[in-house]
Amino acid sequence: MRVETLTTPEQACPIAPVVDIVFSRWTTPILWTLNEFGRQRFVELERRIGSITPKVLTQRLRQLERDGLITRTYHAEVPPRVEYEISELGRSLAPLFATLADWSTKNLPKVAEARSAYDSAP
Repeated sequence: MRVETLTTPEQACPIAPVVDIVFSRWTTPILWTLNEFGRQRFVELERRIGSITPKVLTQRLRQLERDGLITRTYHAEVPPRVEYEISELGRSLAPLFATLADWSTKNLPKVAEARSAYDSAP
């Protein structure tokens, strides 16, 4: 008799939830920018990241705030001012980003070579 084990995605790959949170399309550039340049206003973030739309930036910032990876500070001034900053929880990802940056420097050329070899194979 065969017994099947049901495995949740988290059990099959325990880093999958982290990848979903941290490595979605715009999350990494936002966190990287806030970690590298510190507290910023919306327009500053938008300029530094470049091709992100205001709508998507707003959505991602809200999600990151909900996840506890950034903090939002509202200043009741005229005109109102809002600033975003990476939280301690978000800052705890800095070693991971540093490791990935190091990996990319060393290995992206190898990936490009492998792709070229694959694409030129008969």
